[in-house]
Amino acid sequence: MLIYQTEEITVRELEHSDENLLVSWLSNPILLEYYEGRDRPHNLDRVREHFYKKDDTTRCIFEYAGKPVGYIQFYFLDKESKEEYGYQNMDETIYGTDQFIGATDYWNQGVGKKLVTSMIGYLVGHKQADKIVMDPQTWNFRAISCYEKCGFQKIKLLQEHESHEGQLRDCWLMEYKVIKQ
Repeated sequence: MLIYQTEEITVRELEHSDENLLVSWLSNPILLEYYEGRDRPHNLDRVREHFYKKDDTTRCIFEYAGKPVGYIQFYFLDKESKEEYGYQNMDETIYGTDQFIGATDYWNQGVGKKLVTSMIGYLVGHKQADKIVMDPQTWNFRAISCYEKCGFQKIKLLQEHESHEGQLRDCWLMEYKVIKQ
């Protein structure tokens, strides 16, 4: 099912026919260095377990210029998640996103910025998000730079927040805050 489409970016819900595409991306050590970890390559069973579980996350493939090049997911932050991140106002509508460009030949070409900017537009315009958050690992400078170019700001260091390649890694809580007029 189509979530949204811009001139260059199409975001659609993940389909079962995407399993092998995810396996190909998530078995590439170049990608795994930044997403999941090189010690966690995904085979078909792991992809099914990780990406096809039923919960409140909307999991999507995104296409650039008509070609599937990556994955993005978004989810409403529940009370427990808001508390974990230190949010006090439980009435705010906050969404989280996670994404990666699986086709690594599309890295460093502005595709990530176009994707994140388009997702901001969707979450603000269609889901009435007050804030959007991400939690990249602190050493992932390319991703952090992309998110900052899209209007996200680092707001809190999350120490030992995510396991990656056998170590607990620090992450930045990054936030896009909608300015209401």
